[in-house]
Amino acid sequence: MALTDGTETEKQGNAKKMMLWFGIISMVMTFAGLTSAYVVSKSRPDWLASFELPGAFYWSTLVIVTSSVTFVLAKKNILSGNRKNATALLLGTFVLALLFVAFQFQAFSEIVSEGYYFTGSESSITTSFIYILVLVHLAHLAAGLMVLLVVIYNHFKQRYHPGQMLGIELGGTFWHFVDVLWVLLFLFLYFFR
Repeated sequence: MALTDGTETEKQGNAKKMMLWFGIISMVMTFAGLTSAYVVSKSRPDWLASFELPGAFYWSTLVIVTSSVTFVLAKKNILSGNRKNATALLLGTFVLALLFVAFQFQAFSEIVSEGYYFTGSESSITTSFIYILVLVHLAHLAAGLMVLLVVIYNHFKQRYHPGQMLGIELGGTFWHFVDVLWVLLFLFLYFFR
């Protein structure tokens, strides 16, 4: 089906999906540029080859993967008409997202406690890149938190049901993208030290 085929509602839904994918592609390009700069910078003599990722990054990765699972389960419960479970799972997804943010800031605290800062004489190119990658991801995660709040609000207003799932599908696509993006960034930082 082409974007111009179908009812007006279907056309609007297709346009919204296309806009979301344009946004996702632009975010992928942003992180491709940042990770490319990271790889090129590894050849600098001041690169910290022995830098270990903070333990909080490992926990945050587990938490964000779990949040994707709870989002999928929430959507399944909406489709099966189990609003109570869907509500608990959507709220759980939001709490896990907040826990992810807390772990990210805990990781920053761990980096600082080792004597590395974002800028200044105690900073290094290695840790500066880690700060930049994580902060840019957190900015996108902030958008994801707003998306989750909208999905939760619309769920409470009973706007999702079989045949009317566009909003939660768009929200889920964005949320899963932000989650997968973090997992890829974590693996990148873990393997490209």
